[in-house]
Amino acid sequence: MFHVEEHGIDPVPESGRHGGARDLFWLWFGSNLTFTYVINGALAVSFGLSFWQAVLVVVLGGLTFFAISAAGMSGVRTGTATLVVSRAAFGMRGNWPAGLLNWVVSIGYTIVNTVVGVLAVQAVLAETGWHGAAAKAVGLAVTLALTFAVALWGHATVHWAERWMASILTVGFAAVLLFLLPGTDTGAATVPPDAAAWSLAFVVVLAGPISYVPMPADYTRYLPTTTTLRSLTWNGALGGLVPSVALGVAGAAAATQADLTDAVAGTQGLLPGWFQPLFLALVLGGSVTNSIVTLYSSSLNLQVLGIPWSRVKAISISAAVTATGSAAALFLVDFTESLLSFLSLLVIVFAPWAGVFLTDMVLRRCRYDADALHTGHASRYWYRGGFNPPGIAALLAGTVFAALTCDSALWRGPLVAPLGGTDLSALGAVVAATVYAVIGRRSARPYSPGVR
Repeated sequence: MFHVEEHGIDPVPESGRHGGARDLFWLWFGSNLTFTYVINGALAVSFGLSFWQAVLVVVLGGLTFFAISAAGMSGVRTGTATLVVSRAAFGMRGNWPAGLLNWVVSIGYTIVNTVVGVLAVQAVLAETGWHGAAAKAVGLAVTLALTFAVALWGHATVHWAERWMASILTVGFAAVLLFLLPGTDTGAATVPPDAAAWSLAFVVVLAGPISYVPMPADYTRYLPTTTTLRSLTWNGALGGLVPSVALGVAGAAAATQADLTDAVAGTQGLLPGWFQPLFLALVLGGSVTNSIVTLYSSSLNLQVLGIPWSRVKAISISAAVTATGSAAALFLVDFTESLLSFLSLLVIVFAPWAGVFLTDMVLRRCRYDADALHTGHASRYWYRGGFNPPGIAALLAGTVFAALTCDSALWRGPLVAPLGGTDLSALGAVVAATVYAVIGRRSARPYSPGVR
């Protein structure tokens, strides 16, 4: 802790392993105490769902953390990052495009949370009479500094910071929920939501958990190889499920009482005056805890792409890109519209990739040749010219399906209208998983030493 981590994507040896599965609870709990889930719950109501309907969507979305947490077993078995392990599914070269897209989306989520943190700082400064671009610039500098400082130190410091901040944020956000629930309109929606409203709500809510699929092994690769799948899955899943559901419920409750076009200001107005400054501090803290995780993983992602940088240099580059993107979101575009567009398109990228990766892990029983994941042309995972045909074919099939059925501000698939406006892009994961399970079964076999 508080020393710069030496390991990047290179395998962590058994002698360097430490900690236990309980550490994962606090990591995922802390990183998911973010105001973004409040926004997601509010968006579900804005699409036409009632409070209880929005709660149902939020809970179903939260259950996704069980699959994400289980995927962390690949880090225990190999001692390396998720996007290195995925080379087994896509090939050493075939993994590169997905790795690039994953880096872009990781940076995108870091920008989303950074902007939310800036809005909180800006609201605090507004109370002192400081408005305008200068206030935004100060808020951006503060938020980025808090995020970068922890992510730069590395794995051990990230775990420590998430646990410490979670203990504080839990009390604060629990108070927010208690303040919001009594005034909630729990009646049925004035106009029953159609399939399009339900599907869009699911897409937005699922976007948060799905965005973590390329990350779980990043935070389990230091755990001892004796760590069990059961303990790892339950600790990580509950750590993500509890805060995401609680904050999603808070957002849905707030949306039945006020206009949340500006989610931070709208929620703040529903709270007691004495608590509002504390609420803004919670928003800032939550954005930082989530950005720490996404920024840290993005630095490993750059190494996966073959860029010969140290983890420290890679994270500095990611931070610079995040700063530029956050400034654009704050000064040049409408943040709410950009967020909705980003979340809607996110599923096209991540859902099919997740379907292939998770299916590959199941078929292999999470047993990989850890050394071969790093050996290039000589690797058993080189396949044909560096590409694994079944993995690539399944990924393309799922992506095409998701693109054809996606309904977002930036892209409306040609099948959306015939489907009555329903967005089925999340099912791209099912399509990709099914295709891979059929055509990839022979190549995706558990690794056995001595067997090529």
